[in-house]
Amino acid sequence: MSSHGYESTRRRLNGKQADTVSKLTEAAVVVLREHEYSGLTVRAVAAEAGVGAATAYTYFSSKEHLVAEVFWRRLRAFPNSDGTGSDPTARVLAVLRNIALLLADEPQVSAAVTNALLGTDPEVEHLRDRIGFEIHSRLVAAMDPVVNPHRIEAIEMLYAGALLRAGMGYGTYEYIAGRLEASARLILEHP
Repeated sequence: MSSHGYESTRRRLNGKQADTVSKLTEAAVVVLREHEYSGLTVRAVAAEAGVGAATAYTYFSSKEHLVAEVFWRRLRAFPNSDGTGSDPTARVLAVLRNIALLLADEPQVSAAVTNALLGTDPEVEHLRDRIGFEIHSRLVAAMDPVVNPHRIEAIEMLYAGALLRAGMGYGTYEYIAGRLEASARLILEHP
């Protein structure tokens, strides 16, 4: 198992614990596909995973925390677009497109992620920071060597707004990814 599988939010996990957390995050996706976010409970996920509810709550403080962890794991497992040989604009656009389409084929999961990441649970806040840092790092790497902090911030705000719009149903993720690219190109290609 990869090293990120051994860490759930702020806690180091041994192999058995990491397997339990993996079972719970996989079961969360199954439950979301069947019942959507409104029907998701930590208890239902625990039952689907064959884990006791009390055990599930030792790892996840809320359903928002569990869904945020699902997204965090998907993001970390998704390879970073290297954009070898392309210019910084093309590399940044590739990063944005890949992240925007990460959950495009799973509307129930993507809608749940939108809801979960807006939560105020301290564990969600922690994961939201980790997710933001991961995306920021990928954007900085794509822009290198011409990193402009103001452009990075504008791209991050654009990205967050675009995915929120997709999560709210204002367009498909494919459509939003295209609009995100067009808008990011305006920011990146004009001084």
